[in-house]
Amino acid sequence: MLIGGNKEQVVANMRSATERGDLNCKVEVDDPTLSKEEQEAITQHFLDNYKTFGYRFCNVCARALTDTTTKYLKRSTKIEGLEHLAGVHGGVIVTSNHFSPLDNTAVRQTMNKAGYKRLYMVSQESNLAMKGWIGFLMNHEDIIPLASGTTYLRKHFGPMLHERLEQGHAVLIYPEQEMWFHYRKPRPPKRGAYYYAAVNHVPVVSCFVEIRDLPGQENEQFHKTRYVMHVLPPIFPDPSKSDRVNSEEMMAQDYRQKVAAYEQAYGKKLTYDFDVSDIAGWIPPEPERESP
Repeated sequence: MLIGGNKEQVVANMRSATERGDLNCKVEVDDPTLSKEEQEAITQHFLDNYKTFGYRFCNVCARALTDTTTKYLKRSTKIEGLEHLAGVHGGVIVTSNHFSPLDNTAVRQTMNKAGYKRLYMVSQESNLAMKGWIGFLMNHEDIIPLASGTTYLRKHFGPMLHERLEQGHAVLIYPEQEMWFHYRKPRPPKRGAYYYAAVNHVPVVSCFVEIRDLPGQENEQFHKTRYVMHVLPPIFPDPSKSDRVNSEEMMAQDYRQKVAAYEQAYGKKLTYDFDVSDIAGWIPPEPERESP
């Protein structure tokens, strides 16, 4: 199941970004662009709304829709390494590579099997402006909006995240920040996910999703694919170290684990030299297919 229209420009943006070494930049072309005032307004609307009865009702509907999608997709999703979570209990921060609006279903399925009934997701505030059923999910699913500004982070984001972790939930944070559609490779993470794991004294559940091509086409630009979720060893903060040192060391370890998982899954060393095979299932235009 693919979401989105023509991806030729998105692939071109990924190629350009890898060539200049900008591996965390935005490459999608249809994402909402908000002014600072719009960002503040849409975030405040969420804060005003998420404790109301209307939000709770829509949240139940959104979770039911997500659960249905997860059940549909899990027919072809394989999970490896679940035994790594046998001793993990209570609140956790989950990190995974981000390549699709639906890749969270693989994480959700994994954490459900590990005993977690709900998966909260940290999402950029611009996603609250999306339209259609994706916009409905972004506004009413188990979302923790991430907005810029130290005041919001201190007064709202940090407490919301802490509350979910204290309740024993799993919280998914994409450390690569931006989604790169069907990009197979793990990208260098940013420190935020690991900082909040250190501050809240919770482990990081390290995941890497492999994307395998299948026979048959999903549409004119992509073959069908399936996910293989690789659950890697969890990463725990060291109570004898500062939050900053913990976050830096946890981030480095998580990246090493994801790189190793990539290299084992695809049988080759990780480089960021661009190749069309980096985009899972991609059927490039004829001239590119014919190039050496």
